[in-house]
Formats: sequence, structure tokens, C-alpha cells
Amino acid sequence: MTRDPRPVTNHVDVLIVGAGLSGIGAAAQLTREHPGRSFAILEKRGVSGGTWDLFRYPGVRSDSDMFTLGYRFKPWTDERSLADGPSILAYVRETATEHGLDDHIHYDHDVTSASWDSGSARWTVTITTPTGSQEWTTDLLWMCSGYYDYDEGFTPDFAGLGEFTGQVVHPQHWPADLDHAGKKVVVIGSGATAVTLVPALAASGAEHVTMLQRTPTYVLSVPSVDKLAVGLRRALGPKASHVANRWRNITVSTALYQFSQRRPAAARKLIRRLNTSLLPAGYDVDTHFNPPYDPWDQRMCLVPDSDLFNEIRRGRASVVTDAIDTFTPTGIRLASGEELEADVVVTATGLNLLAFGGIALTVDGAPVDVADTMAYKALMLSGVPNFVFTIGYTNASWTLKADLVAEFVCRLLSHLDKTGRRYAVARPDPAVRPMPFMDFTAGYVLRALDRLPKQGDVEPWQLKQNYVYDMLKIRRAPIDDGVLGFG
Repeated sequence: MTRDPRPVTNHVDVLIVGAGLSGIGAAAQLTREHPGRSFAILEKRGVSGGTWDLFRYPGVRSDSDMFTLGYRFKPWTDERSLADGPSILAYVRETATEHGLDDHIHYDHDVTSASWDSGSARWTVTITTPTGSQEWTTDLLWMCSGYYDYDEGFTPDFAGLGEFTGQVVHPQHWPADLDHAGKKVVVIGSGATAVTLVPALAASGAEHVTMLQRTPTYVLSVPSVDKLAVGLRRALGPKASHVANRWRNITVSTALYQFSQRRPAAARKLIRRLNTSLLPAGYDVDTHFNPPYDPWDQRMCLVPDSDLFNEIRRGRASVVTDAIDTFTPTGIRLASGEELEADVVVTATGLNLLAFGGIALTVDGAPVDVADTMAYKALMLSGVPNFVFTIGYTNASWTLKADLVAEFVCRLLSHLDKTGRRYAVARPDPAVRPMPFMDFTAGYVLRALDRLPKQGDVEPWQLKQNYVYDMLKIRRAPIDDGVLGFG
């Protein structure tokens, strides 16, 4: 897309940061519920789509079913439950067009700081653009920029990396001209990106693909096409079937998560039995697919139609569980002494978290240290007025929470209109005990906990990671709950 030539609008009622899945969904719901309010979407990059435009590695797809990753208000009509990245990107951009959002998106607008003034009840937002710095003002600032760094993924400091004579790539910056045909590829990692890349590379011409992992991940095969969902769509039509399929999948995923949390040994046994049935006879399942942690202590990886297991059975892919000693000119030497030959190494080693796009916040002249704040309903920060952020679930589809946050914002704006107030602020309670924002052992979370807000040990400061609970507390509970203050 070309640079945005339109003149700057100095003030809008609502300023949304990020034109990805969350930002487009936020603006769509805002236009549906508050059509008279002015708004703009600021996007740091030159195109919309967020994650689904940025990541272009082979096989990129959703790791959640599309009936829950899709918006509540827009049915997903493709037959595939786990969809590829380009299809999701098209869905997001189609949503923007249908709701008239394209003319409200300002590209190459990087928000660097935001300052709240209680006297005027407004945010002043500083933005870097290709033509220089700009300042916008807004009544409500809504961060929909996700929680990771779009500029750089995480790569550990590997010994000997400079000696390797092959090609090293990170999935976040996949070269369009990378030729892996006929080559030995090692994918370092065991998360959703790795289990997507390995079968995709193996099926598209690589000589052999090895998934090198330090620790296994729980992997579960699911059908790429949900036949029951297809049948319901034919019988009920797109809208009614969307509701039915969405709730069916919410129920199933919630039940699986609760079962895993309450009976981890039984869940581990079930997943192991399913994986064993999909792998070659005698395969060392306990070494390569039986993690030392309990199910859902980290996010579980879904693979469509057993594609990872199928490539292992065909011999085109393999899994090695070991630590890296050092890179060599021709590959990687492991702690066990074994050496993996490689022409291409893919470092699918994770993300760097970046809270709220890294912007500097101040309230009435005082800098805000995000780590000293507490998250109200995991969507506002204590002591920061008219500031909302969208962060999805770690144990379910991101958009389930994003939709709820959008509904909350629309209800909050209606409440302010009705009561004649200008702003809302979550008032901190010193009696609430602070706790880590995410009870999640994934490396990308643990590396950033000291830079994230806290959660509390009681509601509404407690992060439940439960859609049904949040639906009642965010969608249904009164806005004026005694914790939010209004001015």
C-alpha cells in the first residue's frame, strides 16, 4: 500500500492503535454501537493485518479454530477450521472494508508516547511518521497492538553461530526468495511455529527437516475441516451455524483446558495415547512428545490432519530432543555429541514481548511504570484514565477476549454518555495482593514478566483466562462496579 496522503485530523473521540485482528475488530464494533463517534486507527506498518500480514513463513496458519478466532459478529464461512494465514488476512481486510474502516486507517504512524491531562480529560499522543512528528488528541486511547515486538523475534545467543556457512532465518523475517528445495533444514523450537514449519517444509521439497527441541511440547491433531460444522452450516445457514459452532468449540476447548488443569495425569495419558497411534511403531514418544510440565501449563499445539506426524512416518521429518552445544560450519553439534548437518537453520525460538507497543505513558505529568500498575479485568491499567488495551487468551482463541474488550469499551462509552462523565479510571486498591500478570510458563512470558502489569488475587483484578467467566463479568456486569471511578 502507498503512504497515506490524507491530512492529519488533530482530534478524534477514540484513537485505536494497531490495524490487525484486534484493531479492525475494535473499530468495527465501535462503528456498529457508536456510529456517531469519530475515530482513527494508527498502524505502525504500511499495511493492515498485523500478525497475519507480518508472518509469511511456509504453512503459516491459525493455531485456534476459526469459529472462535473469527469475530463474533462476522461468521467464518470457509470449510477449514484451521485456516492458512492468507485466508485469515483476507477475512480481516474484508471486515475492514465491510465496516467502512479503510479510510480511517493511517499507515506508517508509529505511536511513541501518550500523555493524559485530567483538566481537559484528553490524551495527547505523539506519533512518528515518514514526514515528521505529529500530535493527536483523543478522549479514549485503545491499544490493539498485541503484546509482542513486531521488529524483532527472540533468538538465543548460540555459540559458534558465526561459523555456520549455511543460511539462518527467523520465521518473523522469512525471506521471500529462500530456496529450501533439496536441502537439509533444521528448525530450532517446538512451539506452534515450529510444528507448522516442519511439515510444510518437508512436504514442499526439502531433503529432510529436523525439529530440534530442548523440551517437548504437547501436540494434538485435529481435523482441518470440521465436518459437523459444515453440516450445521448447510442445515442452519451461516449466521445460526456460526453461533452454534462457536459455542460448541468454546465448550470443547474450555472442557479440555479444565480437564487438563484438574486431572493433568489423565490428560497427559490421553494425549500420549493419541500421539502414539499416529507415530511409527516403537517411536520414542516419551522423549519427543511427553513434556516435563503438565498439559496447558504452556499453550498446546494443534496440527491439522496429523500433518507433523505424517511427515515423521514418511521419513521426511524427524524430531531430535537435545541441547545445542555449538554451531559448526556445516550444522549444529548437540550436547550429546551428535552433529546435525544443515544447509538452512530456522530459529523458531519465540517472540519478544513488548507491552503496549513500547509507548511511554504519563498521567498528569507523572510517568507511568507499567510494571507498577495492576490490570483491571485484564483490559485497563490502575490509575490510567480512559486507557484500554486488548490482549487475548493464552489458553483459547485471541479474538474471544478481543470481542469482549470491544463490547466493554462500547458499554463504557454509553455509560459516560448517560452519566455526563468524561472519563473512567480503575482505582488501585492497596489491599489487593499483586501477582504475575500471566500464570504461564512459556519462555516468552517468563522473559518479560518484570515489564508487564500485575494482576491481583481477587476480582476484578484477577486474570481468569476463562471466556464464560469473562463474558459474565465484562459483557454483563455493571460498568459502575465500585472499582471504576468517573470524572
